[in-house]
Amino acid sequence: MRRDYQKAYQLRLKGKSYGEIKKALGIPKSTLSSWFKNLELPKGAQKLLEEKGRVARAQLMEFNRRRTKAIQVENQKITQQALSEIHSLSKYELLLIGAALYWGEGWKSERSNKGSVEISNSDPYFIALFARFLKEVLVVPEEKLKVSILVHSNINAKLAIAFWNKVTGIPRERFGVVYQTSRASKGKRPRNSLPYGTLRMRVHNRQKFFQIKGWIDGLKYQSDFK
Repeated sequence: MRRDYQKAYQLRLKGKSYGEIKKALGIPKSTLSSWFKNLELPKGAQKLLEEKGRVARAQLMEFNRRRTKAIQVENQKITQQALSEIHSLSKYELLLIGAALYWGEGWKSERSNKGSVEISNSDPYFIALFARFLKEVLVVPEEKLKVSILVHSNINAKLAIAFWNKVTGIPRERFGVVYQTSRASKGKRPRNSLPYGTLRMRVHNRQKFFQIKGWIDGLKYQSDFK
């Protein structure tokens, strides 16, 4: 052990890193760190180790940059491949998707909503797809669809109405605006937090509500859970 220490000591004084010493002598870095934690190196050795550290950090940064780029390229390829697997939806597929969306986000209490179809979301693509489900599958006339925007005081209501009008195609005069203030935020929210609020869509139709409920039950029966 004494001989190993002396060899390691001489290498350290020459500006060798723990990794280089470990490779040359087979001594663990933890042992080297314990041996030389209080060792004062000559200025030449210090500068050499600093330069090696700088080079190592630069190499690591370059490695991480290339790895990040490779991952981004791979993620994009996977996304594009998956995108190509989605074709135009049939009415039946839209039925399943609409039922699943309502299962996850819709108001399902029979007692409190008196059998109305009601759903809220801030994602315009979600809303646009569900609106298509209401129109093409449930055949809900546009005039029967009630829409309101839930906004906070920092949101421009006119801009929010214009945005959701573009998403849904529903005339601007049909939109209602409901202002909400979160107790937790004390009325203060970042301007980029839900910039157009949350859209709530409601159809007062008991039959449509239970029709969706039946479709959801049908999806439940497809699971292995009994």
